[in-house]
Order: sequence, then structure tokens, then C-alpha cells
Amino acid sequence: MSIKPIIIVPGEIKSIFFEIFFKSLKIKRYKSPLILICNYSHLNSKKKKFNFKKKFELINLETIKYKKLSNKIIYVIDVKMNDASKYIEKCFKISFNLLKNNLSHKLINGPINKKKTLNKKYLGVTEFIAKKFNKKKIAMLIYNKKLSVSPLTTHLPLKLVANKISKNLIIEKIRLIDSFYKKYFRFRPVIGITGLNPHCESVLKFNEDEKIIAPIVKLLKNKKFKVEGPFAADTIFLKKNRSKFHVILGMYHDQVLTPLKTIFEYDAINITIGLPFLRVSPDHGPNEKMFGKNKSNPESLINALNFLDNK
Repeated sequence: MSIKPIIIVPGEIKSIFFEIFFKSLKIKRYKSPLILICNYSHLNSKKKKFNFKKKFELINLETIKYKKLSNKIIYVIDVKMNDASKYIEKCFKISFNLLKNNLSHKLINGPINKKKTLNKKYLGVTEFIAKKFNKKKIAMLIYNKKLSVSPLTTHLPLKLVANKISKNLIIEKIRLIDSFYKKYFRFRPVIGITGLNPHCESVLKFNEDEKIIAPIVKLLKNKKFKVEGPFAADTIFLKKNRSKFHVILGMYHDQVLTPLKTIFEYDAINITIGLPFLRVSPDHGPNEKMFGKNKSNPESLINALNFLDNK
């Protein structure tokens, strides 16, 4: 059986993606064929700028159905930039077409400017893709083989977080994480759950850690999930504490992503759990300040390619 290709939507025109992509391919050859969905002219300009020598081949949605793809060639589906505001959305639309037609189950997207491209319609790319596939139960997993994290709420303004925390949402995320690890890694993960408040304490009458999180941890343990908590977020990432867990579920985005990036820097990838395919992205943004400087670290994209190459 032939290996399914990795579909790649590079993302923002002004980003470091092609720089780290070319660096990734200079390091190794992947078993999976690669299909870029982007503007061919822009790609060629970046190829020349970064002195990238490997061959590109243009294909379209019709020929790809019958063509035997090779991992020695980088395939490109050309997307016109007549309307710059719709360019990335068009790229994603083509990728979704390929996924829905079972031509692949592997998607990487490069960094996206959420404010500009998503136009405040979605909290993030995770939610944008989930909406296109009518999936309501999803989770963001920032994966590293030593320790992964998952935020209960994603790109939500901090003042809205407390009202979103619920027993049902915690159960949903734990089930998704547990199923993902069993399917792809063949074991049940040990999951630590943080509290919401500093030290899991509150001066208010209603303490989410006592009223919501602690009871649901007890319930999940009774259902044989390997969960512990709630733990104070300021100590769970200490070396002796984090070593007890495969995943730490936090209540909000920066509560768990900040310490993970401090510990591992670029050695992590963003995986969306709950989709009918594997969607992965490098764990960083467009990084426009580094655009064109040829100094960006490709480690996260290499990890993303490695992860999908073996799936």
C-alpha cells in the first residue's frame, strides 16, 4: 500500500514558513510525498532566495487522483493570489477537498495570523478547521514525547475563562486525550489537571477548583482514567512534579503553553485532536520580525513532518 502524502498549507505570505520548510528538507528526506498548496510564483521566489535545489512539480486536483506520487519530488497545487484576503482560505479549501476525498489523512498548516486571516470569526485555526468539518468536540494538544499540554480553553480572553470551565468540558477533553494516546501511542496517558486559581485557592465564595475541578477528577478516576489534580499551576511544572505525567491539562492557554515553551522551546508540535484526520502545525506563529533573515529554527516543523511521516 502506498504511503499517503502530507498536505501542507504554508499559511501567511509574510512568515518564516518557507525558510524553515527548506531547512527541514535539507536535513532529511521523508517517506511521505509532500504536497504544497500555495502560490507557485511566490514559492519559486523563496526557492531562489534560500538557494533550495530540490524539484517542484505542478499538479492539480484531477491529476492527483491518478498519479503515483514520489517522495523525491515536492508537488505543488498552484493557488492564485487575485484576492490576497481570501488566499489562505482558498488554500485551506483545496486541502479540505483532498482530505474529504481520502487522498490523505495528514495535514500541516504553517503559521496563521489569527487577527488578520480569521478576522475574529474564530478563536484560532483549531476552531476554524473544526467548524469546516462540523466537529464540536476537539482539543488542542501541544505535544512533546516527554511531556505534552492541553488547554481547556484556547485563545479565549482571560476574563472569559472562568465562565467556560465546566465538568462536561473537562470530561470531553480528557476523553479525547485518552483516546488519542491509546490510538497513536498504544497506552493510556497519565494526565495532571491544574486548578484555575493561584494555589487552587480563592477569596471568593465560589471556588472553581473545589466545586468543579476536584469533583470531576474524582469522577474520572472512578471511571478508570489516569488523572490527578487539581494541582497549583505554579508548581506542577517543577521537574519532580511534571515527570509524573504524560499530559498536563490546564484551564487556559498561557497557563500551560508558557511553561512548556520555556522547557522545550521549539521541540513541540500543535496537534488538533478530534478531527477525522491528523492536523499538525509548528508550535509558533508567523514571526514576521524574523521574516527573510534566514535565522529561524526549523525544529518544530521537523517534528511535525516526522510525526506525520510515521502515521
